[in-house]
Amino acid sequence: QLPAGNLQLTLYQYKTCPFCSKVRAFLDYHGLPYEIVEVNPIMRKEIKFSSYRKVPILLANAGSPLQLNDSSVIISAIKTYLISRRNSLEEIVSFYPAVKTVTEKGKEMLEYENKYWLMLDEKETKRVYPVNEVRVEEMKWRKWADDWLVHLISPNVYRTPKEALASFDYIVREGKFGTLEGLFAKYVGAVAMFFVSKRLKKRHQLRDDVREDLYEAVNEWVKAVGKNRLFMGGNQPNLADLAVYGVLRVMEGLEAFDDMMVHTNVQPWYQRMEEVIQKTGV
Repeated sequence: QLPAGNLQLTLYQYKTCPFCSKVRAFLDYHGLPYEIVEVNPIMRKEIKFSSYRKVPILLANAGSPLQLNDSSVIISAIKTYLISRRNSLEEIVSFYPAVKTVTEKGKEMLEYENKYWLMLDEKETKRVYPVNEVRVEEMKWRKWADDWLVHLISPNVYRTPKEALASFDYIVREGKFGTLEGLFAKYVGAVAMFFVSKRLKKRHQLRDDVREDLYEAVNEWVKAVGKNRLFMGGNQPNLADLAVYGVLRVMEGLEAFDDMMVHTNVQPWYQRMEEVIQKTGV
């Protein structure tokens, strides 16, 4: 555990963003205090200091100020820092270099190398991962949450015009919008995202009823956790548990979430996650 006040954290986020929710789940579970800056998703003035224009962004001060980008890099770097005090946070972040890649359509993307790895020495690794399979499993499912599960959220919460409107009502209520901006975002955004969700459905080759893909993915996760463990991490959540929980949590209060709870086996695990985060969180 870190001495109080040794690590000052500020999270720039959209509350309803699954990647931001992942980071909050991680910070809350580890009892790390942090300030939240809710970013206006239209103007994004709150992050004008940054050339990196996505959220989440975490500003961390452990002696010197540092900006961490990408939810999985944030989680891996901070977890490494909590376990290993050999390196400064700045040194740890340097182990996750950003690499520019270009998509088939010519769009520049930033990819972060090693982002699912904790940068630990042999002794620390043995303490956290008694056998290598535990580490491999955690990394596999963290990547799965980013590469697959997260892409099922939008097609499901914007599945119908009614669901799209309910989702934007929630986004506007929880987000940082001016009054007119909020009205515009709610109605125009709902229509736009209804059509975007259809494009996403096609891009990710989802079924006609996207709920089926959501149910299958969630049950696949529950099966991977198994009946003999409370969490994938055993008696306590690991980084994969926190990632999957963080992604699914953004649907709370929406029809897709209620349907998922009824039609999959995820509820017992999900409730255990809620309880353990409330118990350990600040």
